[in-house]
Amino acid sequence: MAHSQGDRTGGRVQEVSGHPRSRICLLKGCEQAFLPPHPLSRYCSADCEAAARRWQRCRANRHYRASPHGKERRREQARRYRATIRVQRAANKAPLEGCEGYPYCPTGKNFCCHRPGCYEHFPRTARSPRQKFCSLACRKALRRVLLRERRWRRKLARHGLARCQRDDFW
Repeated sequence: MAHSQGDRTGGRVQEVSGHPRSRICLLKGCEQAFLPPHPLSRYCSADCEAAARRWQRCRANRHYRASPHGKERRREQARRYRATIRVQRAANKAPLEGCEGYPYCPTGKNFCCHRPGCYEHFPRTARSPRQKFCSLACRKALRRVLLRERRWRRKLARHGLARCQRDDFW
């Protein structure tokens, strides 16, 4: 089957204007190729988007619990839980299982990866005190997405269509 020169250039199929190429889902663990409905789409499905939102919420909760106000709220929460347990023991009832509070998570010197869906924890070393990713693959995956979005925003800005001039993500 012969291809015409208009179809192919240098072995690569040319991208139809306005239709983004297929890309890889950003969520760690999924990483499936998909055709995005919008040029800024990061995830292949609604399930992956929901998982990324859960990951973001978990990360935000961890950050909040490390703040002074979050620590105070957590202390109050633990106090209420202990009071509930005391009342249940006095009434000889079985204690509630996992109704309130957070599971123990040692936050010491461990940091969480910045790639959505990656729950890996790693210690920062003196050699790399600003490390944000657990592995090179996670760093490259997020960098690929951020660079693509930055190019898209600059393209819009050149045509006067940009609403937001921010290029940073985190």
